[in-house]
Amino acid sequence: MLKAYPEGPPSSEGWGPNLGAALRTYASGPGIPEASKEFYAHMADNGHHKVIIIGSGPAGLTAALYSARANLSPLVIEGFDAGGQLMLTSDVENYPGFPDGVIGPDLMALFRKQAERFGATFVTDDASGVDFSERPFKVQVRKDAFTAEAVIVATGAKAKMLGLESEHRLLGRGVSTCATCDGAFFKNQELLVVGGGDSALEEALFLQRFASKLAVIHRRDQLRASKIMQDRAMASDKISFVWNSTVDEVLGNQKVEGARLRNLQTGELTDISAGGMFVAIGHTPNTSLFRGHLELDPAGYIVAGKNLSVDWNPASPYETRTSVEGVFAAGDVVDHTYRQAITASGTGCMASIDAERWLESKGH
Repeated sequence: MLKAYPEGPPSSEGWGPNLGAALRTYASGPGIPEASKEFYAHMADNGHHKVIIIGSGPAGLTAALYSARANLSPLVIEGFDAGGQLMLTSDVENYPGFPDGVIGPDLMALFRKQAERFGATFVTDDASGVDFSERPFKVQVRKDAFTAEAVIVATGAKAKMLGLESEHRLLGRGVSTCATCDGAFFKNQELLVVGGGDSALEEALFLQRFASKLAVIHRRDQLRASKIMQDRAMASDKISFVWNSTVDEVLGNQKVEGARLRNLQTGELTDISAGGMFVAIGHTPNTSLFRGHLELDPAGYIVAGKNLSVDWNPASPYETRTSVEGVFAAGDVVDHTYRQAITASGTGCMASIDAERWLESKGH
């Protein structure tokens, strides 16, 4: 196991019942140290940058690495939830270069350390406002205002959760929001998928290659998914459906052992055994900060590249461009489909190169 810092993350035995809280503690502790008061004071006096990156998941930190190596000295507004969704992931086995896997916070600490090595600087606080109406662009962080010639938005998206205490407690211990990421950990186990849209059935169809059997839990008596996805799921001899039901509680102490379901028509409670539960009820992009500043699609994702309805330059080669010239977007904040660390990193690289070339075209 590669360690970004000598202390490393807490051992799996030491995480206790709340994996998510333990990983976040590691992220704000030895893994990703918070900037000093002296650093903030320095930044307040020297607040103009060629590039500001908002967000610090795989997309944001890859953009920071590429921008730093291009001598753009990027400032990363990494937020209090620094590291993105991988900070809530224990074992990552599908990121290239780690044949034995890597713990999510370890991976993000390595990303950050590499970007920092080439000159990226960080503010461990949330952006509280933006002004993209003119250049230089302004990014507000509490009382401090930073300006930049270009901005890369990489604020990511969060999986929608059921809001149960037991779900939160067992996140990373059998509760997951990503079948592609975690499915292989559940070979020959009975699994649950919560949801009724295309995302839920995609998860179920992917998981059937690992599970002994799985049940799709849906609150209605019919699915919202497309007909072709319904046909595929219903044709599987491994997939069954539990209708008109919600999850009342995830069962288990140290790991998922099943779920308690509530029938919404009768109120009856039923326990069902399972080794894992995948919540697939959608994602919420972290874009509230940019509403009214950038074009968003109906689901709240930033519209970029050729998908722009009003494009400042339809012939532009910059695939990560947004509706505002000089503002670029990368990662899950624009991605409805893949939502993987590796694809987020790829678009972070693209956004950095786009920003670098755009700045050069403007004489910066």
